[in-house]
Amino acid sequence: MESDLSIAACQPKLLNYNVRDEFEYAGGGGGFIDKWGYPFCRGRIFNSFEKDSGQYNDTREVFWASGACLFIRSKVYSEAGELDEDFFAHMEEIDLCWRIRNLGYKIMYCPESAVYHVGAGTLAKMNPRKTYFNFRNNLLLMCKNHAPEYFVLKFLLRGSMDGLAGIKFLMAGDVAHFFAVIRAHFGFYAMLGKTLQKRKMIRKNIKRYATSCVYRGSIVWEYFVKGKKKFSELDKDLF
Repeated sequence: MESDLSIAACQPKLLNYNVRDEFEYAGGGGGFIDKWGYPFCRGRIFNSFEKDSGQYNDTREVFWASGACLFIRSKVYSEAGELDEDFFAHMEEIDLCWRIRNLGYKIMYCPESAVYHVGAGTLAKMNPRKTYFNFRNNLLLMCKNHAPEYFVLKFLLRGSMDGLAGIKFLMAGDVAHFFAVIRAHFGFYAMLGKTLQKRKMIRKNIKRYATSCVYRGSIVWEYFVKGKKKFSELDKDLF
């Protein structure tokens, strides 16, 4: 960061405190999103975790850095508008990093530093409230930061994809999580007016919409249909 002023923030390698050689849910080897706005990490896609064997020991640009351990320039933090308190928990750092990247800055991953993270400190992984925030906040960050192209169409299709996720919960007997997905969408609609106002304010300062480090396929399709559980299995030509 001292050698390149265009780098606004970075994260270390994030490993599991309880399983020391395994990447951690919150950030792994650096964060990415797919074209539908679903986030994932090197070393962790949905609930599949990789062992750390040095495969992500490269310093590289990423789409988002984890809030579990975030090193960030205070000037850029203020310029981008700081963390959005309406998120409360989950994905507020992705929202911040997306805004920072739309200002023309870079986000980096630095593997020389490693942090062992105790996950689920705010909400347990199987808590339906966690599902609620993950789905609602993902829609919020998409609404605030996505480029105008295909904006409405993507939201319509995202609603269908989230609906399928809800049905998957229901078929697995996770009724509370099924209703959490429904409540997440109603929660998003209740905040839509306020979120669109934020989008309008943010757009005034955007230098360019970030396109690098975005997977131009569907991580949901790759994982659940094609069975790709590791970052290395994804199509490199789609980044």
